Amino acid sequence: MSKRPVTFTIRPVRPEECESLGELTVAAYHALEDAMHHQDGYDRQLRDVARRATTSCVLVAVTPTGELLGGVTFVSGPDDPYSEELREGEAGIRMLAVDPAHQGRGIGRALTEACLDRARADGRSRLVLHTGDWMPAAIRLYEGIGFHRDPSIDFVPAPGIDLIAYAFDLSAATPPTA
Repeated sequence: MSKRPVTFTIRPVRPEECESLGELTVAAYHALEDAMHHQDGYDRQLRDVARRATTSCVLVAVTPTGELLGGVTFVSGPDDPYSEELREGEAGIRMLAVDPAHQGRGIGRALTEACLDRARADGRSRLVLHTGDWMPAAIRLYEGIGFHRDPSIDFVPAPGIDLIAYAFDLSAATPPTA
């Protein structure tokens, strides 16, 4: 059975949506078949959308009626507190999440493409993100858009959490197509 299409808009998060986006993000991460170690500590970070929104650009996907479908944190560069060691000229993506009930409908792709558009508009040369082997759907999404593995910037933020890096070269790429 195919999933019913859903109409949505991508825009910056509103203050009254921060708590709901935090809970949605935690639910999406907990829906993974092989959840990462140390999840409780990371859940606090995932829930703290209001704090992220004060320093970074948090984008959401919402239906015309205001139903929250997903969100992502766009990291503008190395000076952003959520940068995970970005280099000069790079932007990043953090904490991409789609409501488990709405996954597979293009929402994650649209949020990722919104970050690519924002990075281009900011004159960035590359968009970087980290994920894990426990997120195979996310890896398929990123590779399908044109991100490439960059093992030179893989890292381990905590014991047992091996993050793998992907990058999209904005200086040589054309905008993604739907």
